[in-house]
Amino acid sequence: MDFWRALDLLIEEHELVIDRPAGSAHPRYPSFVYPLDYGYLRGTSSGDGSGIDVWRGTANTGVVAVMVTVDMLKRDSEIKILLGCTEEEIDLVNLEHNHSQFMKGILIRRE
Repeated sequence: MDFWRALDLLIEEHELVIDRPAGSAHPRYPSFVYPLDYGYLRGTSSGDGSGIDVWRGTANTGVVAVMVTVDMLKRDSEIKILLGCTEEEIDLVNLEHNHSQFMKGILIRRE
C-alpha cells in the first residue's frame, strides 16, 4: 500500500466532521475566514493531538494533495488532507498556509 492509498483508506473509514464551514471565522482569530470547508477525521490523531485536518473542496475527486505545515506560534507541524479540491481551491489553500510569517506550508500533489 502506498501513501496515497493509505490516505484514501483513512477517508473511507473515518467520518469527516466539518466544524468550520466555508465562510466561517476562526474561533480564536476572527479576522481569518475559512475559504473552504475545514474539519477533521473523527477517530484519528494528528501531531497536535486532535483529528487529522481536512480541507474539503467543491469537486468530487477524492484526495488530491496534502499540505505539510509548520506553525511557529504553536510550535508544531502536521499534515492537512485536501479532499475534492479544484486547482483554484488547491492554490487557495496553499496561499492561506503561506501568507503569514508564523505559518508555512509545502503542498504535495497526488500524481
